[in-house]
Amino acid sequence: MTVNRIRYQNYRNIEDMTLEPSPGVNVVYGENAQGKTNIVEGIWLFSGLKSFRGAKDAELVRFGSPFSKLKMEFSTAAREQKAEITVETRRKAKLNGVELPSCAGLIGKCSAVVFSPSFLNIVKNGPDERRKFLDAAICQIKPAYAAALAEYHRLVRQRNSLLKDVQFETALLDMLDVIDERLAAAGNAIVEEREAYIALLTPEAKRIHDGFSGGKEEMSAVYIRKDAAEGKTLRDVLKENRKYDIINRTTSAGPHRDDLDIRINGISARSFGSQGQQRSCAVAMKLGEAAVMKEATGEQPVVLLDDVMSELDSGRQDYILNHIKGWQVFITCCEPSTVLRMCSGKFFHIAQGKLLENSEFGIRNSEL
Repeated sequence: MTVNRIRYQNYRNIEDMTLEPSPGVNVVYGENAQGKTNIVEGIWLFSGLKSFRGAKDAELVRFGSPFSKLKMEFSTAAREQKAEITVETRRKAKLNGVELPSCAGLIGKCSAVVFSPSFLNIVKNGPDERRKFLDAAICQIKPAYAAALAEYHRLVRQRNSLLKDVQFETALLDMLDVIDERLAAAGNAIVEEREAYIALLTPEAKRIHDGFSGGKEEMSAVYIRKDAAEGKTLRDVLKENRKYDIINRTTSAGPHRDDLDIRINGISARSFGSQGQQRSCAVAMKLGEAAVMKEATGEQPVVLLDDVMSELDSGRQDYILNHIKGWQVFITCCEPSTVLRMCSGKFFHIAQGKLLENSEFGIRNSEL
């Protein structure tokens, strides 16, 4: 997919702006709180998902305006297409002039992956962030996975409810046996999908990270199963942990407890990586996600990198600006000097929600 033209009307702090980006690298620069992130957020909304900033729909409308509207012209392998999103109290969408039941109808039509500073939590925070990343990434290429995941979590909640009551009513133990069988089957299916996805993701992320580090650091990712001790099955572990689980009233094993260990040179990036190394790993995972999506769907997603440059050294910045080939990339940053290091592409200078300047590389404003 390639964004050819996008128009923002009454969107956040943008009154009216039209961008015609390069099919390669696009740098959106300006000082903080001027509207840079609004640019990439608007593109992301065409993926059919919610704002990556956690914003409510009403917060997307410019103050004092009754609605906001986004219009995008884009190319896919199939054809030239047009999409439109209107936001009043909630979002509504059209694709090629046809109104969709909801914005979710855009999922799979407009492919994108997004990195924002909060995504650093995949490396820095606990396992919950890494599980969320895996599950969201798999859902984008295997929509049926979402239903399987929802069923698994429903069974966990049902089991936890039984664990709270079984100590007072032992007859519930038979029901717990039934739930454990179903939970183990559902959990094994989830783990199988996650491990298959990591097998695809890891070599792509490693290749990109090798480019970042010039081959000086080796990144790897290993799925950690909490129920894999001594080769036991999830069903065995659930049975073995039952007394413990009844006392604690919670399910202690299963894919909802698993983790993804991201490593640099065999050592945990979370525990021992620098800020720059952690950011490099996070960006490599996102770009790896884009590569896997292309392989799975046949459509190259647009890559949105919000505030990715801070805490990266010049070599890693140069790789992002000049060595990611064949993808349309949007990068936001504060430093105008970033533009000077571009070998090709386009840049957009944003201030107070307005486009002050845009040009292809080589036609730069003397103020830069």
